[in-house]
Amino acid sequence: MSLVLKPAQLDVILTENMFGDILSDQAGGVVGALGLLASASIGGPVGLYEPVHGSAPDIAGKGIANPLGAILSLAMMLRHTFKLAREAETIETAVVSVLDKGLRTPDLARPGDSAVSTEEMGAEIAELIRSSAATPKPVASGE
Repeated sequence: MSLVLKPAQLDVILTENMFGDILSDQAGGVVGALGLLASASIGGPVGLYEPVHGSAPDIAGKGIANPLGAILSLAMMLRHTFKLAREAETIETAVVSVLDKGLRTPDLARPGDSAVSTEEMGAEIAELIRSSAATPKPVASGE
């Protein structure tokens, strides 16, 4: 109930797998689509990072899948497993930027709005990451 009524109060939810699956489906409703959600199973010797939505075989190859959960799962992996916070932030910033520009996959598009394909969304994010990598970042002392 807290997830629906006060989602901003939650940062991490720790649970066993089946209850986690139920809550992740509910979280998809809270944010608007399962395709936005990254997930991780960490704490053991190996971390597993994947989008909440799974493989979605019913839409495979149609170009309508939302790649953002998978892309954000990569950002989580960079941050938590490889300790590459700057690289993770670059990915997260690119995702926010494409959403701020109004790009939407079909699961996020409002009725009457045009939607981009899975490939177009991924290409736009990749381009933002490439352009960010080409721009030198100031290095703080001690890094």
